[in-house]
Amino acid sequence: MKTVRPKIDLSSLELVDSVIDIKRVAKVVKGGRRFKLRAIVAVGNKNGYIGLGIGKATETADAIKKATEAARKNIVRVYVNPRGTIPYQVVGKNGASRILLKPAVEGTGIIATEAVRNILELAGIKNILTKSLGSNTSINLAKATFNGMLSLFSPEDIYLMKRGRNYEKKNQEVEND
Repeated sequence: MKTVRPKIDLSSLELVDSVIDIKRVAKVVKGGRRFKLRAIVAVGNKNGYIGLGIGKATETADAIKKATEAARKNIVRVYVNPRGTIPYQVVGKNGASRILLKPAVEGTGIIATEAVRNILELAGIKNILTKSLGSNTSINLAKATFNGMLSLFSPEDIYLMKRGRNYEKKNQEVEND
């Protein structure tokens, strides 16, 4: 069963975007190769909201613009505790990449690769340890980090789930208020 997330009003958020990666990709056609650029962009407000987008175009600026628009459409709320870390250890997966996200004590900083660091900074995380397991391609690491962040729940959400109330029901209650 898929979790229904509440609609997020983008006008109230001050979003910052960060280009994670730009790569040239090729499509093989009858007459040779057609080259395009693929951009990966993350957007966030450094306070628990994060989005990830991918865009392709023949020009760099167009690819970044498409990726930014896709990231803004894909914004979700993630839980960051008051100490600036995650509440518990989690593994994010995408393709052949897995990333281990571990909470860290204050003063540790973000120990991660550049693609993962950008996403975590935009989410508002200040102290975390990460370990890349498997493939290290930037697109898969970025998606795996995003998936790992999506699998985090706040202590209140976990309490409600253990009590038998659905996460969706809590989200519906928030929307009705």
